[in-house]
This record gives sequence, structure tokens and C-alpha cells, in this order.
Amino acid sequence: MGTVHARSLDPLPMDGPDFGLQGDDAELVEVEPETKQEVLENKDVVVQRVHIDGLGRTKEDLLGYEIADVFGARNLIDVMKKSHEAREKLLRLGIFRQVEVVIDTSEGEDALPNGLDVTFEVTELRRLTGSYNTMVGNNEGSMVLGLKLPNLFGRAEKLTFQFSYGTKETSYGLSFFKPQPGQFERNFSLNLYKVTGQFPWSSLRETDRGISTEINFPIWRTNHSLKWEGVWRELGCLARTASFAVREESGHSLKSSLSVSSSCSAAGWASGGTADTVKQRESTRETEQASCTFVNELSEQNNLETLLDLFLVTITVLRFIVCNISTSAACYLVRFYLGGPTSVRGFSMYSIGPQSEGDYLGGEAYWAGGVHLYTPLPFRPGRGGFGDLFRTHFFLNAGNLCNLNYGEGPRAHLQRLAECIRWSYGAGIVLRLGNIARLELNYCVPMGAQSGDRICDGVQFGAGIRFL
Repeated sequence: MGTVHARSLDPLPMDGPDFGLQGDDAELVEVEPETKQEVLENKDVVVQRVHIDGLGRTKEDLLGYEIADVFGARNLIDVMKKSHEAREKLLRLGIFRQVEVVIDTSEGEDALPNGLDVTFEVTELRRLTGSYNTMVGNNEGSMVLGLKLPNLFGRAEKLTFQFSYGTKETSYGLSFFKPQPGQFERNFSLNLYKVTGQFPWSSLRETDRGISTEINFPIWRTNHSLKWEGVWRELGCLARTASFAVREESGHSLKSSLSVSSSCSAAGWASGGTADTVKQRESTRETEQASCTFVNELSEQNNLETLLDLFLVTITVLRFIVCNISTSAACYLVRFYLGGPTSVRGFSMYSIGPQSEGDYLGGEAYWAGGVHLYTPLPFRPGRGGFGDLFRTHFFLNAGNLCNLNYGEGPRAHLQRLAECIRWSYGAGIVLRLGNIARLELNYCVPMGAQSGDRICDGVQFGAGIRFL
């Protein structure tokens, strides 16, 4: 919570009804009362001044919005509460390393008997900071180096350079971030970047050089963003054995996209996040192919705890429907991919559905779902400590992925999605890494595999953030 100090407030009187001493044990001490020296918890107070000590390059007008509510406090408890909230807002700006709060009685000729002064003692971040960390995604990892110039112009602006080297993707970029004073959630960002990624299941290599702008704004309890992105995209083959269908996609193209997204926070032990069963890009409008993709997603997850936390049942149902309006087939990189240890287990990574000469081409529509049962380890080893991070895992997964013929109509599309369903079942052990990522070691039995699907019959290991 941080530290909130209160000065010049007398302790509670020792001769009151709750702390009174009886008989000869009582020591009489004469204390001359002073107007200022009072207990103010239950009395009305007035915050006369708010000081901010320690400012260097930060502009004072920016901080006025963050501390304004302190002046509305009417008693000491309210002053402490609003001061703590103001402290959290100041730290959220990302320009201070430390913020302390001191509450004192007012002094001076204009001081009121119940007046208070609140002082925020701040320590600004250095002009240049650096960072080094590692990141874990769905069956991939990366090393990230970053340089940051916080509070660039004195109003919480931020300039960041980041380099990332991973098992499947390498990227670097420069970004500028500018919040609106008084409404930090309402902000603007500008990004320049280059990303090179490999997609071995399709024998594709992609290099993106782009620019993007994004505006974020809150509405009630949800966050919304409006983003425009322009990308010069270069596709190539990973190997000489790439299929002809993949070679046809090679070359240069330009992409201009406008996306709108909304989000609200949700969390759960079993899920580790929302299921990530596909490689999904934003809805795009490409200048070369003049295609437009619309994505409509419905996701639902229910967790049921039974028998005093002995069992945690997770029922996950996901529906994705894509309509692609185009004079030519959609690029394989904007299609959906299904299969792997983080989605339909028992199949290799993204190795379900249409393929050409061993290269998986994805689909224009898919659905996937699962039922999971989590229990503590048998005999509860390490109970109350490290053992609580492990769970025994039983699962049943199912899903399907296909391309659509848009002249057939919705009923034919649903029928195609209901044919040749892939499914699997099995059991294993799950290790939770904090409240973010998890590791799974499962024994899988794939069922319903079709010609061309690549199965993983037996032990399968998965690491990631989002699981089906």
C-alpha cells in the first residue's frame, strides 16, 4: 500500500474510558491544551495545501489532475484514503520510482484549526532506463532487450526501443506513448517496427516492416482501442521442399488494416487465459488482393469447484466463424490453424486440416471445445507448499477446421464443420507458473484423425499462456 505518514497528531488520551487507570496507579499529568494538537479521526478537516517535493523535469500541471481528489476529503480517514489513491495514480504514470505521503497539520497565519497539509515526496526515474527479460508464449520463448526514455517531455510521455530474439520470431521496434493528462487510460501510441517470423507448419517465412497508431479509451468497465496499421509484407519459403501452393504466396504485398477491439479482465486457475487455438491476425484489407476478412468470435468458459477443491472441472466452448469476401483465396497467414499441445491435444502443432505436400494451409472457419478435470496430486505431496502448484489433468478435446464455399450458404458451412471431427482424450500433470503461464505433460490418445493430419500419439509436452 505504500507509506502514509501523519504528523503533529497527539496520541489518544490515557485517561479516557478505554485507557483509564484506576486508583493509586493513575499518574496525574497536566497538559495545556493546544488548538492544533487534537485527534482528528472523527472530526471534519480541511486540506489546505498539497505539496509535491522532488520534482525535476516533470511539469506540475500534469500532477494536478492526479491529486485533485485529495482536496475533497472531509475527515482524516478520508484524507488518508484519497492520498493513497493519489499515490497509486502517480505511480501509474510510470515516471516515479518512489512516492511517499506525509500528512501534517497546517501552519502559518492562514492556517485553520482543522487544516491539514498533504505532501507527496517523489523520486523521479532516470532519464534513460534499460531492461532485460525472457518471455514464454505458446510453445515458444524469447529474449527481450529494451531501452526506455520515461517522461520524455515532462508529461508522462515515453519513448521505447525494444529488441526481441525468439525461437520463432525476431523483432525490433521504436514506440512513442502519450497519455491524456488526468485520464491515463485514454492514450495515444505510435509504433515503427520490423518483425521476422517463421511458420514451419506451412514452410513460410514472413518479414513485416510497418507503422501503426493506436488510441485507447475506457468506457465504463471495459477498455477499447482503435488501431490503424500499415505493413509492407514479404513472404518467402523456409525450405526448398516447400509446396507449390506455398510458393505461390511468396513475394511482396502491402497491407492497410483498421481494427477495433474491446476487452475486460478475467482470470482462472485452470485456463491460464483464453484458449489460443489458432494463429489469428487482425481483420485486414490488402491493397494488392483487395480482400476483407470479418471475424466473429464467441467464447465461453465455466469453472466448477466441487468436493472442497478436490476437483476443478473446466468446460470450455469456443466458436469462431470467418467470412472472407475476396476475389482470390485468403493468404495462409490470415487463416486459422488448429492442433497442438495448447489446443486440440494429441495432434502436432497446427497440423489439422487442409495441407499440400506436407505444408498445412489452415482454414477459413473452425470450432474447438474441451472438457477438463483437474485434481490435486495423489496423496497430496508437498501440500501447503510447492506441491500445490501441480494438478493432475484429465481432458477431452474436440474440434474441426475447413475451408468454405461461399455459394453454398450457412447450412452447408455448418454441415462441413460437423463432418470429420477430430477429437482426443488423455491425462497428465499441469504445473502452474505464477498466475500467467503453465506447463503440461500429457499422455494423449488422438481420435478421428483424417488423411494428412499429423498426430502425436503418446506423451506430449506443452508450455504457454493460453490453453484450450
